[in-house]
Amino acid sequence: MDNLMIETDRFLIRPLIAEDATGIFELDSNPKVHVHLGKKPIQTLEEAENTVKFIQKQYEDLGIGRWAIIDKETNDFIGWTGFKYITSPVNGHVNYYDIGYRLIERYWGKGIATETALASLKYAFEVLNLNIVYGICDVKNTASKNTLLKCGLKLKETFNYEGSPHYWFYITGEEWVANKLA
Repeated sequence: MDNLMIETDRFLIRPLIAEDATGIFELDSNPKVHVHLGKKPIQTLEEAENTVKFIQKQYEDLGIGRWAIIDKETNDFIGWTGFKYITSPVNGHVNYYDIGYRLIERYWGKGIATETALASLKYAFEVLNLNIVYGICDVKNTASKNTLLKCGLKLKETFNYEGSPHYWFYITGEEWVANKLA
């Protein structure tokens, strides 16, 4: 996992490192970022450092975790993309790969989530040889819904997640290959 590097036209995607904590703090302390995420922004840099350590532990324990998005021109931390291996039941599923992304607010609306999620899915199906990937988003989060659809995921159903309605999406490896999205 340490030497993972995915490249898109504009970005490098790599494992989170300790130095990313400042970017994680900017990202996750913004209440606007958390509107569809339970409205629990972090308050301190120490919480951001702990987030990085938690994700690094996922790399060790599960072989996967969210990855940093780095702007190739500026070397700036943009947010994260990639997978989380879900080991607790969600919508009747357990032990599955969830695609996700979260961007610092000033980078919203520039196609970054779609570009990096597509690169992550390509890695999932062409390198990791996963059979299926799932994605969820709050039904009010139109931007995230649109990103998942642009990445070829299919909306299967709506379900209750942590007290609010969410969409449940999926894409299989066979569908990925058939669609040749990235």
